Amino acid sequence: QVQLVESGGGLVQAGGSLRLSCAASGRTLSSYRMGWFRQAPGKEREFVTSISASGGSTYYAEFVKGRFTISRDNAKNTVSLQMNSLKPEDTAVYYCAARRIDRGGSVYSTGNYNYWGQGTQVTVSP
Repeated sequence: QVQLVESGGGLVQAGGSLRLSCAASGRTLSSYRMGWFRQAPGKEREFVTSISASGGSTYYAEFVKGRFTISRDNAKNTVSLQMNSLKPEDTAVYYCAARRIDRGGSVYSTGNYNYWGQGTQVTVSP
């Protein structure tokens, strides 16, 4: 069992930056691909970014490419999301997710992640 706790959300003006963190307990994250998803009011949860267990490969949704960066520190059992040039449309609850490395299926799909955090609110004002 993996417990994930997100932090770092808040209110920021458009063009600003935030750094989200996801701390894990229960298991070492070195055996998990990690991802960030987000869910805006009235919308489905959507993929934002994912990083492999080793940190060697990453995937990004088109709408965050060049603005967001995912990273991980397996020694500290943490994953981070650096968000720059934030836009009002980035407003959402952001969730950290973990997927065992032997799990198949698309990394873009919420259904292919085993564990989820409770989420952290990010609000970007115009």
